[in-house]
Amino acid sequence: MTRNTPSRSSGSSGKGARKGAATPGKVARPRWGKPVRPAATDRDGFTAQTAPLAPGEPAPARPAEADTGKPKADRTQKTDRAQKAERTQKGERSKDGAPKGDRAQGSRAQASRTPGERPRKQAVRPPKALRTAPRAARPETPTGDPLAGQRYEVEVGPVAHGGGHCVARHEGRVLFVRHALPGEKVVALVTEGTSTSRFLRADAVEILEPAKERIAPPCPFSGPGKCGGCDWQHVTPGGQRKLKGQVLTEQLAKLAGLTPAEAGWDGSVEPVGGKLPAGQVPTWRTRVQYAVDQETGKVGLRKHRSHDVQPVDRCLIAAEGVTELGIEARDWPGIASVEVIAASGSSDRQVVLTPRPGAQLPLVELDKPVSIARVDDQGDIHRVHGRSFVRERATGRTWRVSNGGFWQIHPEAPDTLVDAVLDGLDPQWGENALDLYCGVGLFAGALADRVGEEGAVLGIESSKQAVADARHNLAALDNVRIECDRVETLLPRTGITATDLIVLDPPRSGAGRETVAHLVGLEARRIAYVACDPAALARDLAFFREGGYRPVSLRAFDLFPMTHHFECVTILEPIGK
Repeated sequence: MTRNTPSRSSGSSGKGARKGAATPGKVARPRWGKPVRPAATDRDGFTAQTAPLAPGEPAPARPAEADTGKPKADRTQKTDRAQKAERTQKGERSKDGAPKGDRAQGSRAQASRTPGERPRKQAVRPPKALRTAPRAARPETPTGDPLAGQRYEVEVGPVAHGGGHCVARHEGRVLFVRHALPGEKVVALVTEGTSTSRFLRADAVEILEPAKERIAPPCPFSGPGKCGGCDWQHVTPGGQRKLKGQVLTEQLAKLAGLTPAEAGWDGSVEPVGGKLPAGQVPTWRTRVQYAVDQETGKVGLRKHRSHDVQPVDRCLIAAEGVTELGIEARDWPGIASVEVIAASGSSDRQVVLTPRPGAQLPLVELDKPVSIARVDDQGDIHRVHGRSFVRERATGRTWRVSNGGFWQIHPEAPDTLVDAVLDGLDPQWGENALDLYCGVGLFAGALADRVGEEGAVLGIESSKQAVADARHNLAALDNVRIECDRVETLLPRTGITATDLIVLDPPRSGAGRETVAHLVGLEARRIAYVACDPAALARDLAFFREGGYRPVSLRAFDLFPMTHHFECVTILEPIGK
């Protein structure tokens, strides 16, 4: 397999302007070149020109027949904000049952996602008459006698993946119990399920025999039937990391067939930001989305697996930049949600308001200077006052992040993850690298600095706004190019047959078998996989092993204390190396 290697520059080590250097606002082409490729298609094979019109959609005005050579926007793509609004209106839930639009509970898209998860655009389905595959059957209405409200005395077993619950059994039936710890004896109150359900959901409402890691929850809004944003307020910081390590161990064994040693992992989940004593809550969350109670106008957070609002006067894990705005102290009539963004490394603060249908924006007067934006009925964001972006600071650079776009929400997460990726990949001068699902360019910028002017970095990201920000953020680096499309669509069309390094930070669902198969065919020296979900990571590691790659190191970071979420960085190499 031939490497599509660029010609080497004979210039100096970056001093002075060179031919082909990027101008402000424009990223120069990398040395891989840019082969002509066909227009982007959606999952049904339609291009922007051939996609059928949706019912009631006006025909677009067609420009003069001219081909600029640039891929045209696919009108079957929805904006990230539009998808979020549609999901919120439909009350769609994620696999663990949390409403997908509720970032304050850790459901990701970030901005409406689980911590660490980036938004992915999805193609709009064509009209029914044009679909070739049958629609999946809807789940049947639960049968049997309702068991909600029943109390069972149970012994709690191991922690389970997702949702912050542990496994228990009563008369042979599985219970997923929140607010419990392995080894405890508790009274479990059933919250969901019937006499014919395969499993029941429950809360531990009485602790008969506590575990040694149990503490009194510091937050007054934590507990059965209350706020669903945190999972482990009742556990010591060390106990939380132990639980997360057990989840990762179980997922690696179950889905990848790997022991911690075989994965290159020492079994620990590393604290970030220093260890805290029991009972002290880290204020790490720089982005919080509050729900607004329709009747009272008070802000709060969603209860677990519910659209009900738990009013709060303060979120203990919210960063100081969020708390200082005084969001909880005022009423928000006519508003469905209030998202607060407090940038790290700058004084930028942004509030994004989602009005209820037909309501007007209130006059916003907060305790600190802040930019205001609103979300319209189509899910698009519009600037009302101040900037449309915030400035984040990481890896020695300032990063523009617009319209509530994806950025790690723990203030130390960007530097922590970049350091782990660079330590694992060990980029060399002159190497070529791919940054897949690149967001606003965090890893691409770090790689470009290490491979230097003799190397090249290609970033691929599906969010148009994130791509615009990445090109702005990395405009001074002429060895970087950022392309806008889905990874699985664009990567095969680039003409790249091999590369030295790959870093991928996929959405919560993972990269998938098809994308992994393409990556292993590029014969990279090393691959860095950044994962926010241990199950998706384990599944993809199994796919990598099928393609001849094995993990040589794995690190887990507790970037989301008090929740069940954590982040992993895995380094893979060819098995025969």
